[in-house]
Amino acid sequence: MADKYGIYLSYNNQQEGFEIPILPGEIEISNGGNSSKYDVSALGEINVIKSPQLAEYSFSSIFPAFDYPFAADIVFDPGYYKDLILKWMETKRPIRFIFTGSTFDINVAASIESFDWKEVAGSPGTIEYTLSLKEYVFYRPQKIVVKKKTTTKKKTTTSKKKTRANDKQKPKTYKLVSGDTLAKVAKKTLGDSGRWKEIQKLNGIKDSELKSLKVGRVLKIPS
Repeated sequence: MADKYGIYLSYNNQQEGFEIPILPGEIEISNGGNSSKYDVSALGEINVIKSPQLAEYSFSSIFPAFDYPFAADIVFDPGYYKDLILKWMETKRPIRFIFTGSTFDINVAASIESFDWKEVAGSPGTIEYTLSLKEYVFYRPQKIVVKKKTTTKKKTTTSKKKTRANDKQKPKTYKLVSGDTLAKVAKKTLGDSGRWKEIQKLNGIKDSELKSLKVGRVLKIPS
């Protein structure tokens, strides 16, 4: 079970990112099926079940211009969040979406499908927003390799060589930010806060250093 609720968005293997400052009241998750119905002679209608559709996530909240007692430990200016999300959208590349909860966690690559925002009347600077994400699966085009076949008649055959895409779900290094603990780093990078001892051992961190980790220190992350 997670130590607390939290939503984290990051880009380019956590080179950029932030924790959502004010948690939404709910997260809408859509896991649609992907089946098709066909009429077959003598059999009638049959239902063909295909692979499930990619999950979709949507939530609404605010980027506050004022302090809230229930906000995240680190809160930036509202424009910082807005500009960063818009910048990520322009790259046409996926981000990483992490949710930590009491009963389940989410850690997926996702595309930003929509980002609607507006400034709140009566609260200058505060931004209301709705963010919609869709699970992203990394892929690469297949390479066509032409091979010569030795026979009495010279022929050429083609075979498809598959290449494996790297989704970079587990970065090799992580730079510490203010408020980080090894448990938080393990949750963000490995999806399991209980693996913090592996990070401690890999980086030779003494027990006496655990409560005074230096901001900006680059940690090696286990695979």
